[in-house]
Amino acid sequence: MAYLIDGNNLMGQDDPYFKLDLNSRGRLISRLLLFQKKTRCRLYLVFDGRPPQEEPIIRLNPKFTVLFPEPGQSADQLIARLLEWKKDRRYFTVVSSDRGVRELARSRGAKSLSSLEFLKELKQTLKMFKKERELEKEEEHTSPLEVLLWSDIFSKR
Repeated sequence: MAYLIDGNNLMGQDDPYFKLDLNSRGRLISRLLLFQKKTRCRLYLVFDGRPPQEEPIIRLNPKFTVLFPEPGQSADQLIARLLEWKKDRRYFTVVSSDRGVRELARSRGAKSLSSLEFLKELKQTLKMFKKERELEKEEEHTSPLEVLLWSDIFSKR
């Protein structure tokens, strides 16, 4: 399973003021990295605007790529181009709030989700991931030496 995500649409669903927050891209990427770790899916995240350090393609790991369109091009156009390049689109799910982009994806054989639907899936997956991590935490037991040292410290007061 691979997701082709319109990053600005997804951020807009999560936080309507994301354009005012310079760290919103980073927070989204962090959440998607956790989502990827849990689901083991491939992610292509497309943002509108200029890329940091003028790199239009940023590979965060072998299965997570962040892409930026060329100047004068939109993320929607880049998503359409990426769909054209992919041979087997059955494994792709396009995530966008733009109805035209979702219809294009379906017409080319890919699945589609609205940004709001994917955001719900993302939040649910991260919530499950958090619960699993809490269950995996090992209970720390105090050693007799630690008890002795702490009792010495507190008895001197």
